[in-house]
Amino acid sequence: QVQLVESGGGLVQAGGSLRLSCAASKRIVTINSMGWYRQAPGKQRELVASTTSGGNTNYADSVKGRFTISRDTAKMTVYLQMNSLKPEDTAVYYCNLQAYGGYEGNYWGQGTQVTVSS
Repeated sequence: QVQLVESGGGLVQAGGSLRLSCAASKRIVTINSMGWYRQAPGKQRELVASTTSGGNTNYADSVKGRFTISRDTAKMTVYLQMNSLKPEDTAVYYCNLQAYGGYEGNYWGQGTQVTVSS
């Protein structure tokens, strides 16, 4: 029903920056939240940052002060600005959208690799 298309991953040196983008294929007004998760090899998927329809944001402690989530409602796009990247940020990053109403569901993007070299 709804596809999420991510972009912006890549290889960066420690201390560098990357910006991830995620665009939804449909315009949805009944959104609970949009956010980013990540999964490193051998680890469980974890929340990185999320933003609700009311504008509240939530960050993992490990990224507070370094990452910023933002959303362009008109473009149905969520962004993750990642600064001061560390090797431990290396993971596959997944976009997530949680909706209710007609498009109710928990949607995931295909994932984008972020690799931070030391």
